[in-house]
Amino acid sequence: MANFSGSHLLFFSFIIATGTLSVVSGTVFTIVNSCSFNVWPGVLTGNGAQLNDGGFLLTPGASVDLTAPAGWSGRIWGRTGCNFDGSGAGRCLTGDCGNKLKCAGAGGVPPVTLAEFTIGNGGGQDFYDVSLVDGYNVQMGITTRDGSGDCQNVGCVSDLNGSCPNELRVMDGGNVVACKSACAAFNKPEYCCTGAFDKPETCPPTDYSRIFKAACPKAYSYAYDDASSTFTCTNANYSVVFCPRS
Repeated sequence: MANFSGSHLLFFSFIIATGTLSVVSGTVFTIVNSCSFNVWPGVLTGNGAQLNDGGFLLTPGASVDLTAPAGWSGRIWGRTGCNFDGSGAGRCLTGDCGNKLKCAGAGGVPPVTLAEFTIGNGGGQDFYDVSLVDGYNVQMGITTRDGSGDCQNVGCVSDLNGSCPNELRVMDGGNVVACKSACAAFNKPEYCCTGAFDKPETCPPTDYSRIFKAACPKAYSYAYDDASSTFTCTNANYSVVFCPRS
């Protein structure tokens, strides 16, 4: 199983144990680049085979469909400022997954905006969210199609790079290319929800997580932001859109 960051263990506690996985009635993820620049999506599977080898290029206006089996769990993110050679070797300014085009089981280096999913089995509920717990690099939205239940469209459509506090900024020359989480910037237990701060009662929102929450109310802003940030839908397909229009 892939090694997910500790800050997301709560989310992946929703994973449903499965036996043999079938792709016959899978969930379709349509990955869309609505940005004015290239995005290199990364995909990390928490159980089973990686989808599309875990990474590819999306030019502006392009989209790719990926089909995940019942019981699938994983995350999707966007890499920016990438440069790869003909062999697929290279690096990205944000979201890099081991200096290669095909992430193939490697996660994205924070700070990075994440779309996270646990797909139900046998008609069970899907759980999904957009997370800023590992920071932010690009606008992202999740829209649902064909599902039943309280299937909300969620995401972070605000440009947090533009409003990122100076101490959290990741710079490329004079440009802000990503915004760190307070945990990544300061590595203190009260920001990372670790040690004596490892439960909701002792790890409340901070001034930094409130900045993220105010900008993107339906996105995870810190580790214990479950109540307003985890969503469910049943038998749905999903679009994951970079730079959504609304």
